[in-house]
Amino acid sequence: MLFKLLLPLFLGAYIYSYAEAFALECDKSAFAAIIPSSATILYAEKVSANGSFGGGAADLEFPTNATELPELCAIAVNVISSNVSSFNFGLFLPAVWNSRFIATGNGGFGGGINWPVMGTFSHYGFASMSTDTGHISISSNASWALDAPEKRTDWGYRAMHGSIVLSKQIIAVYYNSSIKYSYYSGCSTGGRQGLKEAEMFPDDFDGIVVGAPAWWTTHLQTWSTKVGMYNLPTNASHHIPDSLFSTISAEVFRQCDPQDGLVDNIISDPAGCDFFPEALLCGSDSNTSACLTAPQIETLYHVYNDYVDVNQTFVFPHLELGSEDQWSVLLGVTDDEPSPYGISYISNFLMNDPNWDWHDFDYSVVELADKLDPGNATANNFNLSSFYSKGGKLMQYHGLADGLIATGSSVYFYKHVLRTLLPKGIELDDFYRFFLVPGMQHCSGSVNDAPWYFAGASQNEDIATYSTPGFMDSKHDILLALMSWVENGTAPDKIVATKYTNDTVAQGVSRQRPICPFPKQARYIGTGDVNVAKNWKCELLY
Repeated sequence: MLFKLLLPLFLGAYIYSYAEAFALECDKSAFAAIIPSSATILYAEKVSANGSFGGGAADLEFPTNATELPELCAIAVNVISSNVSSFNFGLFLPAVWNSRFIATGNGGFGGGINWPVMGTFSHYGFASMSTDTGHISISSNASWALDAPEKRTDWGYRAMHGSIVLSKQIIAVYYNSSIKYSYYSGCSTGGRQGLKEAEMFPDDFDGIVVGAPAWWTTHLQTWSTKVGMYNLPTNASHHIPDSLFSTISAEVFRQCDPQDGLVDNIISDPAGCDFFPEALLCGSDSNTSACLTAPQIETLYHVYNDYVDVNQTFVFPHLELGSEDQWSVLLGVTDDEPSPYGISYISNFLMNDPNWDWHDFDYSVVELADKLDPGNATANNFNLSSFYSKGGKLMQYHGLADGLIATGSSVYFYKHVLRTLLPKGIELDDFYRFFLVPGMQHCSGSVNDAPWYFAGASQNEDIATYSTPGFMDSKHDILLALMSWVENGTAPDKIVATKYTNDTVAQGVSRQRPICPFPKQARYIGTGDVNVAKNWKCELLY
């Protein structure tokens, strides 16, 4: 066990605490004595090595328990946040501790304690935390927010920050030792939560890694409705059925893969592809199950172009070429209405009307969302100078084949931070690196076996216990890269993404490729196996 925890020796001497030196027992009453009156210890349980723990089916967002755990203490805490709301958080406190704290986040509108990802972090030696943000629900259900402004605030930022503050206090007392470094890792809503922390509470973390952040809440959720409406109603001539998504994808790859300079079944530069949708157009004698009609081509143009509304106002970027394999979430409507990620937000957060009719959607809904920003959830303070000044480090990534959150939203965020800070004399490379991942979908997985795994938030599920098996170092594990940057000052010039055969470690590695700090891209050097990372280099296209 200790050997596993010593894997990142490049970071310098880790400080380990052992169970016999702890100031507290893993006991409910012991923890109850050290928390404020606004908090309650729900339970404290010892977990033996190779044990499992979690909320089970009752934890709707994360119903799968963490397994193969190291020896640790698991506790859950309830905190009153207002006279009508409260939130819970969980802590894993490993018996062998690396003197570091890490928090992780949630997905969509979901509420639950992310025990599985916390379990992943416990193998590194972290004391880890996750909050349910004040409710229990699946990721697509926002009904809990109906007429509930305090719950919205908990979800927006308050539960995360409050959980972090109290977690740190508990950890310091439990181990009878101060925390050396604090980290965050989350994807999707978890990415938004991480950016919100950097913006509002820059002292909470030394290093933050965020994936596919759902940061622009007011525009992302309304865009989710708009993009669904492009493909409705299902009996209209312009509707593209799910069965044609693969046909579209095949044509996109046929045209765009060669345009990035190498035919390898990966679209490395969707923005650089001059795509001709009319190649999919049905002829007079075509089988319409394998081609698109003229009205369907028009729908395709809507999907592949930014959402721009009244007075040419930019609202949200488009889905990328190559994202078609995930279109079923937002475009593959089955109940003749847009995705619940859009309409559930509008009806419960904005309109306070569960019967709101999505046919009434127009730009005024976007304007209302911007006016209200319920829960202060949107993470759009691009002035990260306070996080920079305290020495914080931020790493962000987004898959270029993401079909849930348009990849361009991360590009937009990065560019606006650049516009804000460079005039102040702050070079982004000094504290902020952003990586686009060719072929990767939303947070994990990929199209056509593109390398996607680098131990990002939630990526370990179904792949590995933790880190990158066979490559447990800062070149292949984004969390270790962040730690190396924070603790050693070694800035990441690339991260190597791995594709295990059939996403199964035991079957070996089929592909590895570097992902590069934006705006650089990985380019094949012209010799050697294209599936080996050393035969690629990161470079600017200009």
